[in-house]
Amino acid sequence: MPQRDHYEVLGVHRDAAPEEIKSAFKRLASQYHPDRNQSDPTAHERFKEINLAYQVLSDENRRSLYNRLGHRAEEPGSPFGAGGPFAGGYVDISDIAIDGILGDLLGVFGVGKGDKGDIKRDLEVTFEEAAFGCEKVMHYERVIACNDCRGSGAAAGTSPEACSACNGRGRVRFQQGILPIAVERSCSRCRGSGRTVRHACTSCRGSGLVTASETLRVTLPSGVEAGATKLVSGAGNKPRADRAPGDLEITVSVQEHPFFKRAGDDVLCAVPISFTHAALGGEVDVPTLDGRGKLRVPAGTQPGTVLRVKGKGIPRRGGLGRGDQRVEVTIEVPTQLTARQRQLLEALAEELGQDVQPQQKSFMEKLRELFE
Repeated sequence: MPQRDHYEVLGVHRDAAPEEIKSAFKRLASQYHPDRNQSDPTAHERFKEINLAYQVLSDENRRSLYNRLGHRAEEPGSPFGAGGPFAGGYVDISDIAIDGILGDLLGVFGVGKGDKGDIKRDLEVTFEEAAFGCEKVMHYERVIACNDCRGSGAAAGTSPEACSACNGRGRVRFQQGILPIAVERSCSRCRGSGRTVRHACTSCRGSGLVTASETLRVTLPSGVEAGATKLVSGAGNKPRADRAPGDLEITVSVQEHPFFKRAGDDVLCAVPISFTHAALGGEVDVPTLDGRGKLRVPAGTQPGTVLRVKGKGIPRRGGLGRGDQRVEVTIEVPTQLTARQRQLLEALAEELGQDVQPQQKSFMEKLRELFE
């Protein structure tokens, strides 16, 4: 299927302002988020398509390159695509420490990879919280615009001034050595912002950015698995005061449970029973996600037998019932016997004689085959 035009995906015109693009992305991302469309198998791909379109069109340089080259600029193997040496159509000379003629040639592309402000954080939940879903309060730190100067970097009562080195463009052009063409690179004085501060804000020291502690409520659906990720748009760092913040990617980790393990939507556990229970059958208490439960053990149950308790597993996504609980039976053999107990067991052994039990029978048959 051919890839759709990024402007068409977000539903905006090609001359849309950055604010329109951001507003369209937030609306569509909320509408097509997989957590809100669990019954729609296409929601995840639609969300990825929206996210990719926003990543390209929200970046001024990548958008300019896309307007000229279309999807070819983002194709795998393209030097201008994600992960390429000129991702987004530019190279930041200061980041790669290349000077001289080669640096100027790379600087013609006009941009640097730079930090986009994305943050990755882990969120740990209990086995039960992952099974039934939960709302967690998450604390983390991120870089935001300074409140005192509102991101300008200037002290109260003053304003940033246009950079005299680049005349407010954030870029400088010059001709060097034998090159017959003018080359362009980020202005080193204003670091590409086009503004300088004469009297710096004391809170952010003129950067326009400060570190702040954030509190975020994260809602996880029932049945969430370890390693699942949740993307919170705009909850990351501000890479620069004049740029939008990056995203926060949350990865779920699940604590180990003393009794339970997970296999898909089923819960696994092992329960020890006495050999009399195994031989005679009966009911035993077992732990479940819903508390104490009863398990019926058939007479003649063998060690390692797995019994199933219907509907006591993990709730399935979309509210379509629950998995089962699978209980592996282990037989407890008494290690200390009274004289009376030993006498009774010896009488039982004599009564049973050479009768072969199911597991013994299988072993004896294999043994015979081996020596025949």
